[in-house]
Amino acid sequence: MSKSDPFGFDMSVRSAKKKNPRGRRAATGASETSQRVCDKDGCQEAGKFRAPKAPDVLDDFYWFCQEHVREYNNQWNFFEGTTEAELNAQRSKDKVWERETKPMGDPEARAWARLGIEDPHQVLGANATQNPGRAAKTGRRLPPTERRAIEILEAKDDWSKADIRKAYKKLIKVLHPDMNGGDRSQEEQLQEVRWAWDQIKDSRSFK
Repeated sequence: MSKSDPFGFDMSVRSAKKKNPRGRRAATGASETSQRVCDKDGCQEAGKFRAPKAPDVLDDFYWFCQEHVREYNNQWNFFEGTTEAELNAQRSKDKVWERETKPMGDPEARAWARLGIEDPHQVLGANATQNPGRAAKTGRRLPPTERRAIEILEAKDDWSKADIRKAYKKLIKVLHPDMNGGDRSQEEQLQEVRWAWDQIKDSRSFK
């Protein structure tokens, strides 16, 4: 930028970094720009390492120094309080990404069933002028971003915000590296799921 520039624009990368309020992370995972104090009682060290507050609150964090984040992580148990039956059920669902195999059947019969017709010959009778399939599609009008968020979270538009949050937490359990053995191959999908929940949690369309 010329020093005589009357508009004062500075498009340099260095200038952008100075203005960027988001923290940069070191190789250790520390937030280099964090100004927080460690959340451990009595500790006055800088809180540069974040850790989720609870298994069901993964988007809200404590901030610790390096010593205390290690201590916190060693005590972390995502399945604390879960019964053996619940754990086995969750493990079975995780094997198929919580998407159970649909029963096999005649695709033509399923197509008729979507129209509310068990027997195709019924189209020649009283149901000939009816279209139950279109009538059954009674979704609410939502902004495009919220409609996309619902699809990402595999939820329905008539669910409550609490129901949608349950769907969000299930996806987080599968996609988050801290809970799937460190697998980071789904990080892009994880970001989509977080984005989708951000749209819904602040929405007035859901109670």
